[in-house]
Amino acid sequence: MLWYVLVAIVAILVGVVIGFFIARRYMMNYLKQNPPINEQMLRTMMMQMGQKPSQKKINQMMAQMNKQMK
Repeated sequence: MLWYVLVAIVAILVGVVIGFFIARRYMMNYLKQNPPINEQMLRTMMMQMGQKPSQKKINQMMAQMNKQMK
């Protein structure tokens, strides 16, 4: 009887660990394909904050965000 309980606990733990890594991989791929902020959104945010966004500044900020994603 104790053997069945131990096997069940180990199976649950293995399932949780595998599920975590599958969910993590899925979310990383989803965020890579659908980035939360694109250049147009960044330009709009900067204009709302009272800054005049140059293309160079937008490219720098996008590069920083992409670097943080990796």
